[in-house]
Amino acid sequence: MTNNWYMLTLIGEDKPGIVAAVTQALFERGLNLGETSMLRLGGNFTIMMMVGGVQQEDELRAQLKPVIEAQGMRLHVDAIQGRLHEHVLPNIQVTVTGADRAGIVAQVTAALTDVGFNILDLESDVAGTAHKPVYIMQIAGVADAPIEKIEAALEALRKDGVDVNVNAVDTYIG
Repeated sequence: MTNNWYMLTLIGEDKPGIVAAVTQALFERGLNLGETSMLRLGGNFTIMMMVGGVQQEDELRAQLKPVIEAQGMRLHVDAIQGRLHEHVLPNIQVTVTGADRAGIVAQVTAALTDVGFNILDLESDVAGTAHKPVYIMQIAGVADAPIEKIEAALEALRKDGVDVNVNAVDTYIG
């Protein structure tokens, strides 16, 4: 039998035991995990995970329904290609901080796209206070462009009061 691969996205109110319940249910149904990302965003918990098994999508949904409902989660399923073991290591890290305002993410990512930067991971948070919020963003990615070209592409943001730092990522494998 061939493995079918799916991207599961689950979202619900954060509480202890979500990961244990969901992964146990997947294990009991003979599903294998590929790459995953699980994190708390605000008061919510979100899971994105690649799962592989012989189940068809409707069978997978039916099998997971009891645990998803018990955890108070919502489930979204997409059929995907597994493509495991193709991990890409970042060579550039971009850190952005500034007064929280609409458009920071769009401006930064557009500038990075213009220099051929491929985002592998983007994390953001809002710090400060409700009256003086500060937006913090960490972006890891891959680019063939030299750091100086990436820095130049982000210069307009600096002139707009956003602090941007671009650094090479040294990866040691061995």
